[in-house]
Amino acid sequence: MTATSAAAPAAPHRHNVHLILQGKGGVGKSVAAAFLAQFLGAPDKATCIDTDPCNATFAAYQALDVQRVEIMQDDATINPRRFDEVIECIMAAERAAVIDCGSSAFVPLAHYLLTNDILALLDELKRTLVLHVLVTGGPSILDTLHGLSALVKQFKAPCRFVVWLNPYHGDVKVDHKGFEELKVFTDNRTRISALIKLPALQPDTFGADLKAMLLARRTFDDAIADPKTGIVVRQRLKLIRQNIFAQLQAAAGAGIL
Repeated sequence: MTATSAAAPAAPHRHNVHLILQGKGGVGKSVAAAFLAQFLGAPDKATCIDTDPCNATFAAYQALDVQRVEIMQDDATINPRRFDEVIECIMAAERAAVIDCGSSAFVPLAHYLLTNDILALLDELKRTLVLHVLVTGGPSILDTLHGLSALVKQFKAPCRFVVWLNPYHGDVKVDHKGFEELKVFTDNRTRISALIKLPALQPDTFGADLKAMLLARRTFDDAIADPKTGIVVRQRLKLIRQNIFAQLQAAAGAGIL
């Protein structure tokens, strides 16, 4: 990372429906949702919804004005009427939507989307479903790879896939092979529209600053604008934001987001 004084790039005005999905818990879904929502200009330019029945982490970001919607009627079943309300909510506004889904809702939500042919509905309404799938390093890598593979098989075009690689728990590698060398990527490279590579951060500086910001459920703008945030800490947060937003900007520029 190199120092810069440039502000984060402005996000384009998009109306796609961004769904953050992964069957494995604790892999950074809410973090990805928060980063994406900030890039898309929430709350003014994006509708944010948290449907996680267990951990309302995304909803805790007050600056993003996240709506919490309970879509599960029991441990294994979606309440279809409640998710109908989510669809109505996101279609009521001419702007993008970011929806964070809990791992416990992974299977029933996928079933709901497919059996109700939500992809065709969104396409008819001139929206595109973009599935953002987390793949993490460390002990959960195989589980997250399997989750990605299952989703790609189930959801066909015009659905798009954006894969977020999260090295927080270790390198995103299997047998010394990086993600782009793995079969799940090589077999599906035409379906995976973009890779967002979260940076591996020095734990005692960049990592500690980002962790503190995330634990406080603060946006980059809030943390950087706070006069109580140290000057160097603000600079490190700016660099992290620049890294992530530049990748999102490239995806947006390619018409993916």
